[in-house]
Amino acid sequence: MKGFFKLMLLSFLGFFIAVSYIFYDDQPTPVNTKSIDKVKAPYQSFIYATGIIEAESTNIPIGSAVSGVVTKLFVRTGQEIKEGDPLFSIDARDTKAKIELAKSKLKVADAILIKTRHQYKIDKNIHDQAPGVISKRKFLASVDELALAKANSALVKAELALFNKELKRHTVYSPITGKILQCKIRVGEFIDSSRITSRAIIVGSNKLRLRVDINENELLRFKPKTQAVAFVRNHPNIKIPLHYQYTEPYVVPKTALTGLSTERPYLRILPVFYSIEKPGFPLYVGQQLDVFINVPAKEAL
Repeated sequence: MKGFFKLMLLSFLGFFIAVSYIFYDDQPTPVNTKSIDKVKAPYQSFIYATGIIEAESTNIPIGSAVSGVVTKLFVRTGQEIKEGDPLFSIDARDTKAKIELAKSKLKVADAILIKTRHQYKIDKNIHDQAPGVISKRKFLASVDELALAKANSALVKAELALFNKELKRHTVYSPITGKILQCKIRVGEFIDSSRITSRAIIVGSNKLRLRVDINENELLRFKPKTQAVAFVRNHPNIKIPLHYQYTEPYVVPKTALTGLSTERPYLRILPVFYSIEKPGFPLYVGQQLDVFINVPAKEAL
């Protein structure tokens, strides 16, 4: 009987421990979070917009004029480059073989040209000194053969020059001085020249600008050359002065969404561009900034 009561007591104790464990384990673990600091508007009347940092040259996707397998890669992401620096090379064995064949053809063509020129000189001397010894028909045939040999030699030289130019196209060079923004290409990867755009390598200038998307509902309040500032998100004390460059006079659907629940994906915007002087802290292409554009009191609606 005592054993039965002990067994019942241990059963109730185990049940109580299990229930207590489940109850306390389901409690949410407190997470230390930091609230996002709000930016205080620097102007009494303003237009708020989102700005995206771009390279002033725009992002330039690098393609290839020829298709083939990448054999050499000369750059990496973030590398500084100068105009004309090699970026990558495409397998050029076929073109090199064509060049060697053209060189051999050129040697043959030059040999034929030398032989034909010698024969022409002999025929010409005979024709000039003893016109009756050589017929006019044979002399003219010698002239034609020399012209044909010259044309054949010129043709082979042109083919060789064409193949040499084609060989240069197998190495892709940077079109600008700037930086490698993205490099996803790998040695051994096949590059298709027929693709409309390639994002294997993207280059951009070191100088940055800010593309500001202004809501179409704010267009009547927007004045191009008014003061404007940008703030780094979650850092309301870091202010970046902006200098107006130009406006694209074409309202387009907004594609760079911020992710806010209040944002409408069918919104249309006017792209406005501002120059940025590099501050003492890093800014990156693609980074979003909070932008405030001053609206003069007399223009405020």
